[in-house]
Amino acid sequence: MLTHIITAALVTLSSASLADDWVHYGSDQASSKYVPFDQISEDNVAQLQMAWSWDSPDNATVAANHEAGNFAATPSAYKATPIAIDGVLYINSSFGRVSAIDGESGETLWTFDTRAWEAGRPANLGYNTRGVSYWSDGDAQRIIVLTNDSWMWSIDADTGLPDPAFGEDGKVDLAQGLGREINRRAYSMVSTALIHGDLAVVGSVVNDVPNYQLAPPGHVRAFDVRTGEQRWIFRTIPQPGEFGNETWENGAWQTVGNTNVWTQMSSDPELDLIYLPTGTPTNDWYGGHRLGSNLFAETIIAVDAQTGARRWHFQTVHHGLWDYDLPAAPNLMDITVDGEPVKALAQISKQGFVYVLNRETGEPIWPIEERSVPASTVPGERASPTQPHPTRPAPFEPQGISDATLIDFTPELRAQAEEALEPFDYGPLFTPPSLRGTVLLPGWSGGGGWQGAAVDPETGMLYIPSGSAPIVVQLVEPEAGSSDFRYVRGGITSVS
Repeated sequence: MLTHIITAALVTLSSASLADDWVHYGSDQASSKYVPFDQISEDNVAQLQMAWSWDSPDNATVAANHEAGNFAATPSAYKATPIAIDGVLYINSSFGRVSAIDGESGETLWTFDTRAWEAGRPANLGYNTRGVSYWSDGDAQRIIVLTNDSWMWSIDADTGLPDPAFGEDGKVDLAQGLGREINRRAYSMVSTALIHGDLAVVGSVVNDVPNYQLAPPGHVRAFDVRTGEQRWIFRTIPQPGEFGNETWENGAWQTVGNTNVWTQMSSDPELDLIYLPTGTPTNDWYGGHRLGSNLFAETIIAVDAQTGARRWHFQTVHHGLWDYDLPAAPNLMDITVDGEPVKALAQISKQGFVYVLNRETGEPIWPIEERSVPASTVPGERASPTQPHPTRPAPFEPQGISDATLIDFTPELRAQAEEALEPFDYGPLFTPPSLRGTVLLPGWSGGGGWQGAAVDPETGMLYIPSGSAPIVVQLVEPEAGSSDFRYVRGGITSVS
């Protein structure tokens, strides 16, 4: 568990030279993660020394909990990225405390406690967060915070107090307004709100391992950052009369959930478009109850920032069975193709592809081919016969497993690899889960992860942190009365 922030600085630098702002989670609305900063280089990086460190206010709570024998209320990690405005850092903790920190000294200027952790352990990865968002109209300054117990708070950046004009006493209940009653313990917030003009756009985290088909839907909503009033909703699981509803056979749209944006989003202020990277429907590994291509799951969606209306979409996985959620915000970059300037979008993926699209139209910059993939052998399942394969750039991770790719440094190692794989099914990318167990590469953790890629606009280079490990997905019949799915993931989960 990471418990503090460490800031390093060259001891020769003045505080004035460190005043560059980092206003959004990914530096800007394009998620570039770039600033024109040249003070740290290969020539002086070895001279970096710690300037200060800051301890999370959660540390004392965790210590007290452990002393009282409560080991459940423990953050799973500290993944928050601070934002920086006018020399002040703003960050939240895994338990929902929001702090302002002097960027020069590390002194805490104020802390506000949302008390979110008292609602109990949230869905999926437990107590964790990615950070906070910032809005200003040039006069008022607000820190927008999404909490694990599904509230959105607006905090005055100067005082650390809730804004009484926002929602009810400074907060809005995000578990309401989804079109169906939900289990709050299965619905949470981890990533930051996207600030676009006077809008705060929010996604959600939905329980990834449900026992039942009825689950919270991952609809995306925009709220007025001044008042907390909902301005629009984009239903990631289309309702009757909406585009894509026919891709959910047998009325699955009524109960299936997830299909959520659990990661960050991007937007283009000039085009007034917001880009939504969505995840897998309920459940991750079996889709016999949701036959069809399942729009808008595992899809890049461009919506009108003012209305939430769909402008275009590109589905990266049809009828997902692999937990290949889109893991990160798309990077918006201007590139030159065949001598012509193009407003592009680059979306990294867990499966090791980069989908490069025209962000105005959604058209691929280079061909993305629908290629045949293996069929499912699981009763009741109907995997898509094809899946999209970008032709450029090349995959950034190995994809799939074959006899030709097994380790062969020595005959003994080769024999061990063959023995380890013998009980399982394996094959190219998009080989479906099976009753024997299918070895997937990459597994559910990627490939690309939630950290996302970074763009250097001066060189046009895209930098992708990536890691990959195989997993086994074996489908089993659930115990009687424990689930209404025909199959769930169980049995063996890794290659040993």
